[in-house]
Amino acid sequence: MIKLSRTKVDLFVECQRCFYLSEKHKISRPSSFPLTLNLAIDQMLKNEFDEYREIQYQHPIAIENNLNLIPFAHEKLNEWRNNKKGIRYYDPNSDIELFGAIDDVWINPETKKLYIVDYKATSTQKEITLDDEWKDVYKRQIEIYQWLFFKNGFDISNEGYFLYANGKTNNFSNNAFKFDMILLKYIGNWDWIESTLMDIKSCLDSDNIPEKNANCKYCNYYDNIKKLDNEKK
Repeated sequence: MIKLSRTKVDLFVECQRCFYLSEKHKISRPSSFPLTLNLAIDQMLKNEFDEYREIQYQHPIAIENNLNLIPFAHEKLNEWRNNKKGIRYYDPNSDIELFGAIDDVWINPETKKLYIVDYKATSTQKEITLDDEWKDVYKRQIEIYQWLFFKNGFDISNEGYFLYANGKTNNFSNNAFKFDMILLKYIGNWDWIESTLMDIKSCLDSDNIPEKNANCKYCNYYDNIKKLDNEKK
């Protein structure tokens, strides 16, 4: 059985060569610096929504957006949020156990349908949308979470939400950085996931390193260095 995190599936979608080198030869991309401020905001949001979860009441952001949703209370919530555990599902066709750690899940108290919510932190003066091409990663992220809940037998909606905490530079006063809270709806489509898991299995079963993605900056960086070394010989 192959155990894969949600981020590894994203790596495969982005560049099969980098994925193959990472999973089969343990040659990983250089790690980035931790986004400590984003992590702090993430934890603060979880703490705040947990207060509403405990009393089973709507958060003001849900009321503001006319959503009949409250934070979902479940005994496995902390496990689902744990990066080492997450919510999991074993796909027998690909022999892959896929897992991902969620930020939050809300429930409609009338229909009992669940809605995935993902927290994001940013600082911009521009209107926040989901239109940027690089945000496709975010969309796949929420779709994988939806699929995992569906496969675990939950009545999950394909309607999910991104909760943005936007710290504008003109919102700083009295040593306090204030954030605007923006909720963006996204309709997910997880039809691609199972076929992608089968593609991942085929990739890992092969002894051939996949061709690079022409848009992969890591592969291009390596190839340019290799080209320069060969020119010096």
